[in-house]
Amino acid sequence: MSFFKRMKDKLLGNPAEEEKVVDINEEESTEQQIQLADPAQLETTVEEVVEAQVEDAPVSENSSVVETPVVIEELKEETQDIALVDEQPAEETDIEKKPSAWSITQKFKAGLEKTRNSFTSKVNDLVARYRKVDEDFFEELEDLLLQADVGFETVMELMDKLRFEVQRKNIKDTNGIQTIISEKLVEIYEQGEEDLIDLNMQPKGELTVILFVGVNGVGKTTTIGKLAHRLKSQGKNVVLAAGDTFRAGAIDQLQVWGDRVGCEVIKQSEGSDPAAVMYDAIRAAKNRNADVLICDTAGRLQNKVNLMNELEKVHRVIAREVPNAPHEVLLALDATTGQNALVQAQTFKEATNVTGIVLTKLDGTAKGGIVLAIRNKLHIPVKFVGLGEKMDDLQPFDAERYVYGLFADGLDQELQNNED
Repeated sequence: MSFFKRMKDKLLGNPAEEEKVVDINEEESTEQQIQLADPAQLETTVEEVVEAQVEDAPVSENSSVVETPVVIEELKEETQDIALVDEQPAEETDIEKKPSAWSITQKFKAGLEKTRNSFTSKVNDLVARYRKVDEDFFEELEDLLLQADVGFETVMELMDKLRFEVQRKNIKDTNGIQTIISEKLVEIYEQGEEDLIDLNMQPKGELTVILFVGVNGVGKTTTIGKLAHRLKSQGKNVVLAAGDTFRAGAIDQLQVWGDRVGCEVIKQSEGSDPAAVMYDAIRAAKNRNADVLICDTAGRLQNKVNLMNELEKVHRVIAREVPNAPHEVLLALDATTGQNALVQAQTFKEATNVTGIVLTKLDGTAKGGIVLAIRNKLHIPVKFVGLGEKMDDLQPFDAERYVYGLFADGLDQELQNNED
């Protein structure tokens, strides 16, 4: 599948599938309507049917009692059985509530506005000044990418790929160069990591444990609340563990988020042993048949040795109580800190097995290229990005949508004109 075809399918979605969902909802069967009916309405309907049958029923010659053709109780039981076939929402209803591909794409576009206005405008100016693709053009493009915090190794790899592509296709002018840059950025990010983007959720009936790590102030607790909201909206039973017992107000902050999204928070008093909180939380999650346990942790990077020892202890307790857990160790990083985020990621990677990055506040920085630097230097996939303050602005990372967010203004016309 060509780059343009893949981009169109991802960014715009499949109109045919959307039509199919609408048709299913519009042509709802009578049985589905019965399943979704209110039990009180069903009982009224049963009484009305019986009443009608009584009126039409023949009367015995030797009795004034009406011979009812259907026993009321049997009819009620039969109707209730139909109504209780499936108490869960119909699959079509779940599909209907999912955001469209285009609405998700627009979130990336809006969230990367600051980076796009800073970086892409400079690329446009560069393309306008250089009519031909030569070495001077590549050198200035290299500087722009470095300014966007794409990272030295990533920039060097990208420039090599661009030079090769320009030579292979015998490209002479800068027309359409943004499209080639976009394609190569997607390739660099996705190489070898396509299957690691999704969360490692356990089969139904088993507890999934997600451990959050990160320094104070990066938006870790807020991100936990948003992820809990996301999982709850998917029908998961989520429990939160207040493992950051040292930062003043951390437990209360997580409790506020738990109340907001409707999740129980397992906690102890300030200064308690975080590992003991995790033990209690796992027991509570199992007793409540929870699907997911999300664990908050302390983030005092200035006390590195103690912090990392503490994380290792928490990890051991979780692994002892739930085999192969934690199933995800998500590192929250503040995108606005730029290269400092790389230093933090390296530190946590040395102490614990980080399985994914959650990059917060991406909408608040003009250096959104840090996504590529993290992926290419640390080889850890970015699993979620924060694109705003709203509850649903935490979105799974998507390379095509990310690159579109960087080059939206230039790619729109190319995507519209290219039929491949």
